[in-house]
Amino acid sequence: MLSKTMAPPKMMDSRYAPKVDVHCADLPGMVSQSVVELFPSIKPGYLQKEGIAQIRKFTEKTLADIDMTKIKPGDSVNILSAEHGYYLLGGEHYCEMIKTIKDVVRERTGCTNIRLRVAGGMHTKEADEIIKHFNLRAAFDGKVAGTHAFDKGVPIETEIGTLYGLAKVYDADWIIHASHDEQRDLYFYRMIDRVLKAFVMSFARYEVRSLFHCNFGSRSANFIQRSIFNSPFVQKKFAFGCFLRMTPAGITGVDADNDLDRLGRKISVDLMRDYGKVLRLFSEIDECVVVIDGSRWAHYLHAGGVVFGCFENSIYDAYDLSNHAAFGYYDLLSKIASGDEESMDQIMLAHPAIKAAVVNQSMPGIPWSDIAITRPTFVANASQAESLRKDPANASFMDMAEETGTLAEAVERACEAAGTDKVIAFDDSFGYITCSPSMAELLQKLAPEVSRKVDTEYLPKWLRQRGIDPKQI
Repeated sequence: MLSKTMAPPKMMDSRYAPKVDVHCADLPGMVSQSVVELFPSIKPGYLQKEGIAQIRKFTEKTLADIDMTKIKPGDSVNILSAEHGYYLLGGEHYCEMIKTIKDVVRERTGCTNIRLRVAGGMHTKEADEIIKHFNLRAAFDGKVAGTHAFDKGVPIETEIGTLYGLAKVYDADWIIHASHDEQRDLYFYRMIDRVLKAFVMSFARYEVRSLFHCNFGSRSANFIQRSIFNSPFVQKKFAFGCFLRMTPAGITGVDADNDLDRLGRKISVDLMRDYGKVLRLFSEIDECVVVIDGSRWAHYLHAGGVVFGCFENSIYDAYDLSNHAAFGYYDLLSKIASGDEESMDQIMLAHPAIKAAVVNQSMPGIPWSDIAITRPTFVANASQAESLRKDPANASFMDMAEETGTLAEAVERACEAAGTDKVIAFDDSFGYITCSPSMAELLQKLAPEVSRKVDTEYLPKWLRQRGIDPKQI
């Protein structure tokens, strides 16, 4: 049963993101397709501003089982947070979890020097915007600092050599890893050490982040975060991890553990079971127009809990470790450059179902001109077009895309160019998918068989590849 479109989550304003007044959900004829209706086995959760008070209860309950005896009253503690959590469904749930961690640690240990560290993503002022928007200085008695990949580093001796973390992250006696389990860029880490990825992508210097992205294929890169986390420097500071738990249908709770490997194992099973269904469903889409429609980077905008980057590459099963095709499979690039056309079939490219694209709102900083190069692309407003023209990561994007006057015009032009009326919007939604009725009809038709295949074929294989007995879950 289709419902009237739900408004996408309200995201904080940013100097980096153009402002728009109309979103795809506002257009006549769009609908909201429920994720739980497609897959009744997926646990529904809180959406938008629902259940924020309940997050405190969830956090208090899970922290009751955590050993905090290492932390003494005179110690210092850094709660480590990263920008992605503040962008999930508006960020209030993540903030409430973090505030509760502080309160519980203070009550349990007598420690009062509890600080918050906010790691930004691509931009140097991003953490400052987050701190101001959520009034985090007041919540932490002023003991808050933002940091970013170009900030002062601290050497970390690891089994593979000296790597560099961010000094502000590690300037305390103890660290608490406050994160979230949402799938995000699966095509990079492929559900290997998911819970540790922030140690290289949020809490490390730019040079180390570049090792992950640019020096290795997406599977071999995963030993970098593992080596950082396993280092004596980090281990002597690590207290515990606390994660906001999510399904494609919303926020379901909070989980914590002193053992991140144990927590990671549990999270991996849940993510493959639930996100695996929506992702394999998206892989079956035959044709569509995608609308990029949120204030953050295009690759990280959700539709039904799955980000655009995962959809773009979903023709390849990134959960399947026997499939070596993945974003960043660089040894194939040299073969392609040498004229080996067969290697093109082994590297992740844009989903062939994407026939055209519309950009309504997106933050600059991450390369994604492959869409404009390979698909008819329409930019829906002047502010977004100007942002793309100034984006050094996509210098030629607007040379290939066409600017239109309104979002409605852009969608109409894209559908004409694509020859389809199947539209799907990546507007940061969980719980539902903003789409056209024809797209919703297709998803409903495909979902039952996709669900069966994930339960009986894909999930058992994914688990066995990671040493997990499917009979024991």
